[in-house]
Amino acid sequence: MKSTNVLKGVGIGLALLLAATAQGRTAEPGAKDEPIKLAMLEWTGAHVSTHIAGQLLEKLGYKVEYVTAGNFPQFSGLADGSLSASVEIWLNNVGDIYPKVLAEKKIEDIGKLDLKTQEGWIYPKFMEKVCPGLPDWTALNKPECIQALSTPETAPNGRFLDYPADWGSRAATILADNNMQYTAVPAGSEGALVAELEASEAAKSPLVMMFWGPHYALAKNEVGWITMPPCKEQTNEHCITPPDVDKIVWSGFGAKWPAAYAFLKAFKMDATEQQKMMLAVDKEGKDLDAVVKEWVDKNEAVWKPWVDAAKG
Repeated sequence: MKSTNVLKGVGIGLALLLAATAQGRTAEPGAKDEPIKLAMLEWTGAHVSTHIAGQLLEKLGYKVEYVTAGNFPQFSGLADGSLSASVEIWLNNVGDIYPKVLAEKKIEDIGKLDLKTQEGWIYPKFMEKVCPGLPDWTALNKPECIQALSTPETAPNGRFLDYPADWGSRAATILADNNMQYTAVPAGSEGALVAELEASEAAKSPLVMMFWGPHYALAKNEVGWITMPPCKEQTNEHCITPPDVDKIVWSGFGAKWPAAYAFLKAFKMDATEQQKMMLAVDKEGKDLDAVVKEWVDKNEAVWKPWVDAAKG
């Protein structure tokens, strides 16, 4: 009985020692004299996410460089270490190089950004009076809805505003798969898509279109998302699903900058907040760094857990 109590005492003492050691352990900052090079991709949402990460890394004492990078070429830079990290990778658009360098363990996926993405068919909310039954896709098949969306260009079909032609047209495939009386008309550009959405809202002119989020246009225009028709085949051409967005680092990142690695693993991005900042930059002409700094100054409660994760 006595020996059992002694063993219990030893076990408790060891547990307390291990707990104290764990509490005292912090992630090492690593090579703070060498800059962390963050990939700056083509779209404003990625600029926002990247600059938030960068400003917070600077609060942790790191040097940060923002390096302009193409969506596909960035993976070569991440693989050879000339880029350190990319914090907003949309996994529906990574080309052939991403799975190759991931399999070769030249890059590391450090988890979800938790950015709530959307992609599919949208309409200005007033369309629910024009096509009763929306957001269910079958409402689009009603004769009064087809007629309202018909134009001289598409009659007797309704007009569906699609992505620009060089982006590919999954919408046209889905319309054909489901025998819907619509013609997909490509927009000239992203700007043209947004301009039509804004014009439709202002004039209350009928519109159904392909779109995605987060996007600054969704911060100022109230839209509905159509419940999509069933997929004919489980392929990219026949199905539209919201893409995952992950954070990717060079394979040597964790060893070189341990605390920064812990921070980036914890780092998240809220889509609604991102859209507000995109609107400020793209439509209101505000400086990106200033917009991000204002968010950081006002949202310590949001980002403090990420910074705490870096400190152990």
